[in-house]
This record gives sequence, C-alpha cells and structure tokens, in this order.
Amino acid sequence: MKVKIPVVALGLAAALTLAACGTGDSGSDGGGSTGAAGAPLTIAKPDGAIATESNNPFVGDASAMKLGYVNALMEPLGFVNLVDPTEETTPWLASEITWNDDYTQVELTARDGVQWSDGEDFTAEDIAFTFRLLKDTPELDSAALGIEEVTLADNTVTLSFANSMYAKRDKVLHKLIVPEHVWASVEDPATFENLDPVGTGPYTLTSFTNQSVELSARDDYWGGELAVPTLYYVSYNDNTALTTALANGDADWAQAFIPNVDSAYLSKDDANVYWAAAGLGIDAMFMNTTAKPFDDPAFRQAMNLVVDRSKHQQIAREGGVPELTSVTGLPTPAGDAFISEEYQGEEFAVDVDAAKDVLEEAGYTWSADKLVDPDGETVTFELSVPQGWSDYVTGISLIGDAATELGVDTTINTPDSDTWWEMKTTGDFQAILHWTDTGVTPYDLYSDIMDGRWLVAEGEAADYNFGRFDSPEATEALNAYATATSDEERAAALETVQQIFVEQVPALPIGTRPFIAEYNTRNYVGWPSEDDPYTNPDPTQPTASLILTSLEPAN
Repeated sequence: MKVKIPVVALGLAAALTLAACGTGDSGSDGGGSTGAAGAPLTIAKPDGAIATESNNPFVGDASAMKLGYVNALMEPLGFVNLVDPTEETTPWLASEITWNDDYTQVELTARDGVQWSDGEDFTAEDIAFTFRLLKDTPELDSAALGIEEVTLADNTVTLSFANSMYAKRDKVLHKLIVPEHVWASVEDPATFENLDPVGTGPYTLTSFTNQSVELSARDDYWGGELAVPTLYYVSYNDNTALTTALANGDADWAQAFIPNVDSAYLSKDDANVYWAAAGLGIDAMFMNTTAKPFDDPAFRQAMNLVVDRSKHQQIAREGGVPELTSVTGLPTPAGDAFISEEYQGEEFAVDVDAAKDVLEEAGYTWSADKLVDPDGETVTFELSVPQGWSDYVTGISLIGDAATELGVDTTINTPDSDTWWEMKTTGDFQAILHWTDTGVTPYDLYSDIMDGRWLVAEGEAADYNFGRFDSPEATEALNAYATATSDEERAAALETVQQIFVEQVPALPIGTRPFIAEYNTRNYVGWPSEDDPYTNPDPTQPTASLILTSLEPAN
C-alpha cells in the first residue's frame, strides 16, 4: 500500500518576513492578545540545569533528546499519528513509503530537493547509512528493529527486517536521519556528542547553555519559509516555575503537568490551550524485581491491590487526565479493542483485606502492625522521582500512603533529574514512577515494562525494563505479538502477555499518560488540537517538526 503525500509535505504555505526576535503582549489580562509577526517561540521543560551538551539523536539522555530540540534540527522519514493510528502515514524525508503485506519490508523513496543544513544534498544514501548504522551498532537501536538488510537502488532504500514491524511502524519511520558525510567518520557513534549538528530540519543550533538553547530558522529549508524565526528551549527548575512561565507568557509550548490547570494556566489568557491527547502510554511504578521486597510476586500483587488509581487521577493529576481503570493497564477507551476477553470489564479496586490475604498465604506476618517478610525482616522501601516533578512527587507520596495500609514504611527520595536518571537506568533504586512509550498497539506499553530485550545487568544502563523483570515467557509472547502476521496470532500472543502482566505484576500501572501539552495561540496558529488532531502535541517527540512547519502567524 502506498501512502498519500499531504500538501504540508510538499511545501509550507505560510510566507513571513523573518523579522528580528521580538515578543508580543503577554495577554495576561485574560482577554487574549494581538499576534506579533516574527515573535520567537519558547519551548520549556521542568528538568533544571542541563549539565552537558550532546546532540546525539541515538542517545536518550543527550541534552538534545531530553529538551527535545533535536526534533527541530533533524527529521524522520514520515509521521505516524499516534493520536489516531488509523490515519495514513504522512511522508516526510521519504516521499513514498511502501510496506509489504506482512510488514517485514519497507521501500522508502528519498525526497528530492532536500539539503542538509551545511549545504550538502540529502540523498537515499543518507537513509541507507542511518539504518546500516543502527544495524551495525546494536546499542543505538533502542527499538530493537532487527534490521536484516539495507539495500539501495537509485533513489529508493529497501529495509528488510527479521520480523514483522506491524507493532513498530512508528519506531521505523520516526528514526531521525543523520548525514553520512558527517557520521561516516565518527569513531564511536554511541558516545559522539555531535556538537556541530547537521540536519535536514527547519532550524539550526545557534547557541547552548545549561539553562537555554537557541535555534534559528533556516532560510534554505526544503519545506519553504517558516513562520517562527527563533526557538528557545528553556529548562526551568520545576513544574511550579514552568507553570508560572507558561501563565505569564515567558514560555509558549511545553509538555508538563500543571496542577489546577484551569486557574493556574487556562484562565490567565484566552489564548492558552491545554490538550491531553489520548494514547496507549501509562505512568507505572517500576520496581526492582531483583531485590527485596519487590523480588516477591506476592508483595507486588498486594501493592497492586492497595494503590488507589482514583486518588492518583484526582490528586496527583488534578483530574487533568482520564483515570486508569482496566487491570490490564491499558488506558480506555484507546485500549478497549486490545483488552482480551478474560479481562473485559475487570477494573482496579482498592481491597486491603485481599492484599493481606495474599501476603499471609505467602508467609508474611505482622509485628506491632509492621509487615514482616518470610525471612523475619521488616518490609520497607524507598520511592524515587526527580525533585520538581510535582505530579510524580505527589504520586509516589500517595503510593507510600497506600503501603502503610499493609504495615509498610516508605521513604521518599527526590534527587535532581540527572542523578535520578542515572539511578533509573542502572537499577540503583527500589521503586520509581516512570512512563511507558505510546505506540500504534499495546506492544510498547508491555514491552517497556517486561520485555527481556531490554534486560541488562544491574549497573549497566537500561533503556527500559528498569526493574529487570526476567520472564522468558513474557519475552516470547511479546516477540510473538510483534512478529505475528495475522490478527488471530496477535490476539493469542496478547492474551498471554496480559495474563503475565496481571498475575505477576512486573510493574504497577498507576495512571494514564496521554500526550499532554500546553501552548498558546497569541502569535501562532496551526497547532494540533482536539478539533484538528493531526499529530500529538508533545514538543519532545519526532513529530515536533511537523507542528513547527504547520504554524502560521495568528494575524
């Protein structure tokens, strides 16, 4: 099947004189404001100071990846709409994208007329090089695409995979393409900082500091003139500071939780917009399953029975996202079609008595109202999230409160973002709150939590399965789902996956994680929205370049 080429991919309609940077009125009186031609756009995160610069698009903790500005510098082959996966793929650096029937092969035609930011022509060789790099350097292939062969004929690249990419179509097409003439001489692409990044994207890097990054619009961008001349990526200390910046107009676009979003943000200006676009991702409590107390499935099951998802939705998330109700961990209604018959209608409910029964059957006792494990040790654990992530801090506090119902004392640890990131990836934690990816199927959600393909030894950096859950059965079922060539095979594999997830509790599903974004329409319109859900609104995703090239002046 060949996908259509939308108008936006052929050229941008907006024609603007790229004026010098200047801001319009903040509009903080609640009445909106007049758009300012040539105003910069400030994109924000609440991660605190960014210690070091790295623009490597293959390394998750690189500054360009964490702040998201890599997605304005570099571009993918096409865009899969994860808000509505039924929509056709939007071609981008590939002008034509053609999958075979079982999704084990895709043909990609390189778009003509594209130039790299250093003036070199973009060609099919660059696409081929990028995927050969992933094939030859497995540590860069975080999505485990299983690339078997990359062939090049004229202007077309053919990628062949060991298994079906049905569940990973977005992972293939959202890979950022790098220039062969730069990266071919890189000795170690896994550690390359790429301080002078070359991309096909609409913007180039102008300056970097540990608080702010500046990007400038290209005047030779293949898609046409750009409405926004300058982008600033700013990292605030916490959600509170970021909320203030969004409310007073210092920041324009963010992916962040805002407590009391109506009073704190939306009421400040009619131009302010909040959109929580549905998806198949969740927030989950990852537990270190290699050590006490979470190495015991019985304790994990008991915790699953006392966590109150309704409180999490109402208190930690301020009612700003839907409640997570299905015991399968799948958000509804987005995940309804994927819930196996066995778990249809089964919802989370707090049941302390049932949790205590599970523990008693596993040999736990109580001494002075404190839970004691079968080895005679008092059960305690630590919950960790970064300081300043207010919804996550509140979320783990609520989980700690729930643990007290079982006689378990918990401590809350809120290190800085970089320290927490290191703890998370190396497994140096007992419990953390973290998100899962969102994909076109539930594969990403379950794979991120319990797939053996992510397993590394404690102390080594893990991309997912932070809790080191080791289940060959789960890995086999996930692989069967990912490689299936029929709906029947996929349904059977997913049934096994959900049974393991519900019964063994490799992580606690806590809340839904839609694509949350805040933006304003004071200076620019053309944003994705509930009325026009052409893509997810998160500025840290590869789809950000689709949004940036769709923006037009408000007036």
